[in-house]
Amino acid sequence: MHPADDDAPFPRSEMLRSCVHYRDGRRVADLSLEAISEALAVDDGSFVWVGLYEPDAALLAKVQEEFGLHPLAVEDALKAHQRPKVEAYGDALFIVLHTAQASETLEIGFGETHVFFGPRYLVTVRHGPSLPYAAARERCEQQPALLALGPGFGLYAVLDQVVDHYFPMVEQYRRELERIEAELFDGHFKRETVRRLYDLKRDVTRMRLAVSPLGDVLGQLARLYPSLVRPELKVYLRDVNDHVLRVTEATDTLREMLSAAMSVNLALVAAEQGEVVKRLAGWAALLAVPTLFASWYGMNFESMPEFKERYGYPVLIGVLVVVCGLLYWKLRKARWL
Repeated sequence: MHPADDDAPFPRSEMLRSCVHYRDGRRVADLSLEAISEALAVDDGSFVWVGLYEPDAALLAKVQEEFGLHPLAVEDALKAHQRPKVEAYGDALFIVLHTAQASETLEIGFGETHVFFGPRYLVTVRHGPSLPYAAARERCEQQPALLALGPGFGLYAVLDQVVDHYFPMVEQYRRELERIEAELFDGHFKRETVRRLYDLKRDVTRMRLAVSPLGDVLGQLARLYPSLVRPELKVYLRDVNDHVLRVTEATDTLREMLSAAMSVNLALVAAEQGEVVKRLAGWAALLAVPTLFASWYGMNFESMPEFKERYGYPVLIGVLVVVCGLLYWKLRKARWL
């Protein structure tokens, strides 16, 4: 074990998830990192598929030594926080993918997968939330005729798993939006609803930024690197690209619906405030009539004719009731009360 492994955030067994040697589409053996050079010493068309999870500098340095990886690509894989891209270093490629994974609390986390892809190797480096690629390897091993084409078919399986895993996330976002829409029209304004709309739109935007660049990555793989991506694999890359377009369209639709929901929420809040103001104005108008009478008769006048009439006070009360009743009827008819 490398001496720096004692200071690693994970044991090497946790960071090195798999290291498998393949020949003619068949699994030859599980290897240690030190045995990779010997396995690839003979030019027999075999390749090695390595899976890493948040490796430290020492482990990446060992992988770099075994495969001859470019130091700039290794530096990017160590630091993470890269945009989706594909970069060529000699006869090898460095590919960055963004991944998504739902937790047990249904919160979605975003991570990264960095791929080193060469004529005789495929190295995946996962950072943050993402599913392991054991399922992709098993899928490839069930199709030895295609896996015999080299690590390009393994790369396709990784890309396909990353993109297909976005579909459940999109469906989860859609169901959450439907629940929020039902709450918008229940007649009660909730600050929590606005926060959920904002959080949902932020996550959908992050997914859009993660998925949309993959179309360009797939296009470059299919057009620019015929020595690495065999012609037989281009139809599979087109299938992944079709899935990318579907996810991109779905996220665009969700973003538009979320923007509309936020606008509707603001409009409903403004309308509700308008209704409250109308009711307050209506009651203020009703209160203005007795206030006027009270202020009129509250003045210190002695020569007001009503004071000497026997039924002046009851008549005044009756007039006040009639005026208030007519005003109340008018306001109710105008839906201000």
